[in-house]
Amino acid sequence: MTSLQTILSKVGKALYDELGAIVYHYWRPVMSAPMCIWQEDGDAPFHVNTREREIAITGTVDYYTKNEYDANIDKVQDALNSVCTNWNINSVQYEPDTKLIHYEWRFTVV
Repeated sequence: MTSLQTILSKVGKALYDELGAIVYHYWRPVMSAPMCIWQEDGDAPFHVNTREREIAITGTVDYYTKNEYDANIDKVQDALNSVCTNWNINSVQYEPDTKLIHYEWRFTVV
């Protein structure tokens, strides 16, 4: 079975390779756009004969920007395509308090 650390590092590395230093895991030090925060939030284990054989990790990627049609949106999706078994855009919203556009993706990675 692949280790959880190995699975998670694939996601973080793929996002960092595409976006660089604006990528954070779980939290962000300041609210300054653009920024990309990702986190795992659950699992979907695969069992064979009642024993866990492999694990699929679910999570979210949140990207905040001031720019409509930001090119980094495609970079996030390229990163997810490179490592995830599936993903989808969960929501896109304008946040009036921060004046930022917030994209959220759900992903699953094995």
